[in-house]
Amino acid sequence: MEERIRLIQGDITALQVDAVINAANSSLLGGGGVDGAIHRAAGPGLVEICRLLGGCEVGEAKVTPGLHMPAKYIIHTVGPVWKGGQNGESEKLASCYRSCLEQAKLHDCTAIAFPNISTGIYHFPKELAAGIAIRETRAFLKTNKIPATVTFVCYDQENYDLYKALLNS
Repeated sequence: MEERIRLIQGDITALQVDAVINAANSSLLGGGGVDGAIHRAAGPGLVEICRLLGGCEVGEAKVTPGLHMPAKYIIHTVGPVWKGGQNGESEKLASCYRSCLEQAKLHDCTAIAFPNISTGIYHFPKELAAGIAIRETRAFLKTNKIPATVTFVCYDQENYDLYKALLNS
């Protein structure tokens, strides 16, 4: 595994990093899964800040303070809903990772953490999503010094095993 890429299984909201990435919905006002956990951990002020952002398009990213989380920032991105793969889903997911990495660089975030974007209620195939996440992260890190480290945080064993296999191949 590359020295700038890390993999853990656990709770992204507890990590002491400069920024955690939130797999948000387009309203940015909270939801289920990672999004709900991040909103709960950051506190009720997050929804008020997100209201001012006017939502977010699929594949883009917006930044808020981390509030009550250990992370300084939350980078919110909206992943695509899987509709069979013929609707640009892979490119939209790749855009999520590129947009988040660019925002991390702009905000001088040396350590960031990604969840498994779009693989929950959006039903993106987990192995395909992991491959896109790793490919886009590796490409960005080749030409950028910041972020210095990227941690992929898997909540479940299935995603952890997929990432581990792909990172070690």
